[in-house]
Amino acid sequence: MRVEIWSDIACPWCYVGKARFEKALDAFPHRDEVEVVHRSFELDPGRAKGDIQPVIKMLTKKYGMSEAQAQAGEENLGVQAAAEGLEYRTRDRDHGNTFDMHRLLHFAKEQGRQDELIGLLYKANFAEERTVFDDDERLVELAVAAGLDADAARKVIADPSAYADDVRADEREAAELGANGVPFFVLDRKYGVSGAQPAEVFAQALTQAWGERPPLKLIQDGSADAEACGPDGCAVPQN
Repeated sequence: MRVEIWSDIACPWCYVGKARFEKALDAFPHRDEVEVVHRSFELDPGRAKGDIQPVIKMLTKKYGMSEAQAQAGEENLGVQAAAEGLEYRTRDRDHGNTFDMHRLLHFAKEQGRQDELIGLLYKANFAEERTVFDDDERLVELAVAAGLDADAARKVIADPSAYADDVRADEREAAELGANGVPFFVLDRKYGVSGAQPAEVFAQALTQAWGERPPLKLIQDGSADAEACGPDGCAVPQN
């Protein structure tokens, strides 16, 4: 079974939602038969790469709230994150463009290191003091920590066209699926779960999606005794 997760590194609920989903997945009896794929979704796609500002300032401008309200929201997110065992800096975080991170995540997917990288990006953005928005070498360091080659990662970041089409394709697909916010979870292209739901909701969704998988139908037109390999060995052609 495949679970696709549309998310953005700048999204705190994606950070929390990932932890809640993984809690449910870790307890799922068929955990080893579930493939998780992370898909791209930018919350602020029009923001220029160099346009970096404090999170509180961004929230007040975008949502028309006071600084006190924005800070209270951050404090609440800190409590929610802590409940999932996550670190969360409620003050002095930055907000910026995440397009390069999404491109790097597609590169990491090709190398089988996508989940490792997205976890490090989330932690760097939400829990660590050093920003991830103003230094490409910071992204290279995180890529290396995830098991990727430094020069290859650096080359991807330096080329704005690298994996850009993959990011845009993910975003178009999210729109086609009706996702207007993240995190957004799609199970076997049959069920969708929106938001950072409790682990119990994810557990129920996994169980339901698994239970409703259609049984395999064998094509009956072929020969029933065609050569094959099994526990007792392989059929040997007879002259």
